[in-house]
Amino acid sequence: MSRKALKKRPITIPQVKETLEAIGEERLDQFQRRTLDYAAKFSKVDPGMAETLVNKLAEQFELEEEEAVQIINCMPESIQEIRVFLTSGRRIMETSKLERILAFLDEYRKRE
Repeated sequence: MSRKALKKRPITIPQVKETLEAIGEERLDQFQRRTLDYAAKFSKVDPGMAETLVNKLAEQFELEEEEAVQIINCMPESIQEIRVFLTSGRRIMETSKLERILAFLDEYRKRE
């Protein structure tokens, strides 16, 4: 059976986890099980919140969707870490804006 992608878009690690869990671990192949294990270990926010956070980051801080996804995947804890995700040919973002992004992330960060 051949499958065709209807739409291609970036998703967060928590969304990958949620999707694979919905399929059911018993139906996953070895690669998918390893991916689920990775996603479970490295999800930094709850799956239900991930898409909302991506949308808020993109809208409030004028980020590309891909940038917002990567930021949510890693949940950087410093301005220097945030800058790593914003180097793709864009102008340098003001430090005050980066501080606001960091404060935004701190509101939603999973507490261990």
